[in-house]
Amino acid sequence: MSRASSNESAYVSRISFVGRGGGAVKNLAGFRKQHHTVPDAVNAATAAFLAKLCSEELAAEAEAVFQEARAAFGYKRADLSLDVTSPDAVLTTRDFTYAIGYRLDEAAPALFGITRTLQEVRSPDVLQHAAMDRLFAGRFSTIAFALVAGVRVEAVIDAVEALGEPAGLTVSYPSDCRHCVLTVAEVAAEVVCDGATLELRFARSGSPRELGAEFAAVRSAFALTKDRVLAGLL
Repeated sequence: MSRASSNESAYVSRISFVGRGGGAVKNLAGFRKQHHTVPDAVNAATAAFLAKLCSEELAAEAEAVFQEARAAFGYKRADLSLDVTSPDAVLTTRDFTYAIGYRLDEAAPALFGITRTLQEVRSPDVLQHAAMDRLFAGRFSTIAFALVAGVRVEAVIDAVEALGEPAGLTVSYPSDCRHCVLTVAEVAAEVVCDGATLELRFARSGSPRELGAEFAAVRSAFALTKDRVLAGLL
């Protein structure tokens, strides 16, 4: 492997593809209206309650993904494993790791959220594999990764504002600058930076390959600014 491809693999391995969903706790298969009440707070007891309620849906989805991945990539037994410990399930393969997690909504405990995460991708080539499109079609809406060195949110804001609108980048932020949201002209995505992490949130869910193409466009726009702070983000 060349040094360039090795660097790209290291970069891709830091990226996570994230999809989010959810619903009402009372609609989970394990919820019994005659015996159960919906949570009104998030704590250890209600988290354990959710883990029991969602175990059926979680196990079924995880097993389906296991079988689909095995068929799509032609994996042997030793190439993949599945660990289901409600409210989480983790599929580990020789090419990637895929996790499913259920959590109560902090703001509305009667609701739950599901986070599906594709991470630890071993090589950029895996993202281009047709099997990835079949397995994860329409599943992800966010690309996320941790910033190795971190960055000051104020520095990112100042850098974008210094460019001016002709550069194709715009930024919005709250008064305390705890995070900022960048948009790129002609790209249907928002870039959310909180100093420690960066998330590219897309208007439409897609496969890793589809989101990767949009990600490349955002990365190019940042690099073209020649600004050290912005170019260093992606």
